[in-house]
Amino acid sequence: MNESITSQGLRPAHPDDTDRGASVEGLSTFRFESVLPVGVEDAFAWHACRGAFERLSPPWQDIDVIERDGTIRDGDVLVMRMRVGPVGIKWVAEHFDYEDGRQFGDRQLKGPFRFWEHRHRFEPIDERSCRLTDDISYRPPLGRLGALFGGRHARKQLQRVFAYRHDRTRKDLEMLQRYQSELPQTIAITGASGLVGSSLTALLLSGGHRVVRLVRRKPTSESEVQWDADSGIDPATLQGIDAVVHLAGESLASGRWTRKKMAAIRDSRVEGTRHLAAALANMDRPPSVLVSASAIGYYGDRGEEPITESGSPGSGFLADVVRDWENATAPASDAGVRVCLARLGVVLSPTGGALKTMLPAFKLGGGGPIGNGKQMFSWVSLDDAVGAILHMLFTPEVSGPVNVTSPNAVTNRDFARTLGRVLRRPAFMPLPGFAARAVFGKMADEILLSGANIVPQRLRDTGYAFLDPDLEPALRRLLGRLPLEQSSSLHHDLAASETLSS
Repeated sequence: MNESITSQGLRPAHPDDTDRGASVEGLSTFRFESVLPVGVEDAFAWHACRGAFERLSPPWQDIDVIERDGTIRDGDVLVMRMRVGPVGIKWVAEHFDYEDGRQFGDRQLKGPFRFWEHRHRFEPIDERSCRLTDDISYRPPLGRLGALFGGRHARKQLQRVFAYRHDRTRKDLEMLQRYQSELPQTIAITGASGLVGSSLTALLLSGGHRVVRLVRRKPTSESEVQWDADSGIDPATLQGIDAVVHLAGESLASGRWTRKKMAAIRDSRVEGTRHLAAALANMDRPPSVLVSASAIGYYGDRGEEPITESGSPGSGFLADVVRDWENATAPASDAGVRVCLARLGVVLSPTGGALKTMLPAFKLGGGGPIGNGKQMFSWVSLDDAVGAILHMLFTPEVSGPVNVTSPNAVTNRDFARTLGRVLRRPAFMPLPGFAARAVFGKMADEILLSGANIVPQRLRDTGYAFLDPDLEPALRRLLGRLPLEQSSSLHHDLAASETLSS
């Protein structure tokens, strides 16, 4: 039986889809296509760059690249580890059917499906646009039982995944076009393996830039340079670097703030930044820009009052640390380096940070506000955190403090309610203030039970276009909870079709 599945707003299946799907007994086929706002050569080149696969992996899917041989040419192999609940699944994919500028494919050698082949096709429309088509042939596990009980679920998941992937492709291409440089840049990053650093690294690599990771361990590749937050780095090892992004430091929001933890926060953030800035100042040719991570903790507990970058500093341990942390960049700015201080809000992603920590309780219906829930929650999606850093790197008029938050802060209570609604779970189980203090110590008062209504004025004034300005759509996108009909119309000329053969 051949069944063509379409829905309103989706392009009908191509006439030959049924024949193609029926040619291999028991295979299901899926097609998703959309128009990209670049020429076919640029679209294909983006997919061929390292970093593109990481950018395309949906954040709600726990996928790590553990081995890579090449990129997308015939015979290139990608080894991934997927987590499905507590179970880890190894997926080995081999690329095939490569035709420069037009198509490439990947097929499963080992993984969760009984059969999987995926072809990416690129068709020119005009000089500034092209059509991207993903065609997948697959067979679920467990034979007919898997097709009977898992087939519909698999199709829904493919719809969500490829709606996300096409939307991500389009937005990344638009962003990289907006921040084009005449030549690829060499950008050094501390904290490149962290939540923000790994996503930024993938974006820069997919844009054709070279990334040098500053690591504390012994380097294992030519793209790594060793540094030490306590003793600094030899300026000679940084020669040829065009820009630096400094993200490394002890986590502010993990673990109880003991005296030892607080000393580690101060030393890693302040002394690490001072050593790095001094090394940049002593280079024969310093980089043009340093983007140094900071935090909205600079402003302290400010209630509902809107606070822009001109806001006065607050009081308390975190405000004092952030002030000293930012001041530690002075050697670089004195040497003529353009310094941007990225005052990050709460970065939201299910792959790490605060949202990942909250999700288990909220999924079980045990989430809720912290304290009275009235404190302001100034958040930013991971994509906007990374986009804002890219904006700072390639926008010469931006310098000094930059608030990296959504333009629409919410209260802690509203955040909890919105997350519960997206997950379809109740969210009325509060964490009382005394309990938060018992678990987290001083950190509870300075981060969890306080807040500020932070306004990203500098980003707005310099033309940054937010990808996720509003909380609920951001959470739905990040968690893969967009309704199917909405996921199929994420942009104006997106289409999908499926064919099921059995």
